[in-house]
Amino acid sequence: MSKIAVLLRRIFGVVREHVGTDHLGNKYYSIPEQKSWTGRHIRAKRMVEAANPAAHEYTEGSIPIEWEAWIRGRRKEPPSIEELMMNESQRNQIKLKAMEVEEKDLALQAKEYEEGLVATPARTVAKGHASATVFGKEEFSEEPTSTANKFQPGSWMPTSKK
Repeated sequence: MSKIAVLLRRIFGVVREHVGTDHLGNKYYSIPEQKSWTGRHIRAKRMVEAANPAAHEYTEGSIPIEWEAWIRGRRKEPPSIEELMMNESQRNQIKLKAMEVEEKDLALQAKEYEEGLVATPARTVAKGHASATVFGKEEFSEEPTSTANKFQPGSWMPTSKK
């Protein structure tokens, strides 16, 4: 690095080098290791300038996996466009194969149900939650019931629990 560049960096502060841009429009920068104008050591950093800088607009997948690995320091060199395109096509092929396998599995499952090789899953609805102590058990209420006009106060007596 030339002495003029070092002097300019000390005077004007941190200089970032544009490393690349992804297909989503995010720009990636590298800030090389340097010393500040006070002589303090500043370690190298990597950063991204998002295409949609608003935090509420961020969604999972806004930064490609390869670029995220570069930012976090898990890889030394930034990804090339060819590498990004190759990995994207491989991901798409895997998705297609997974859909095919799922369709075959559903067809095989339906065939086995029709032939009677596999029992069809029971479609029961249970009240309550499985962690409750009374789950699946019928509850009988000992509360008084009335037939409207025929109820006589004091005619109901609670049953003794044994």
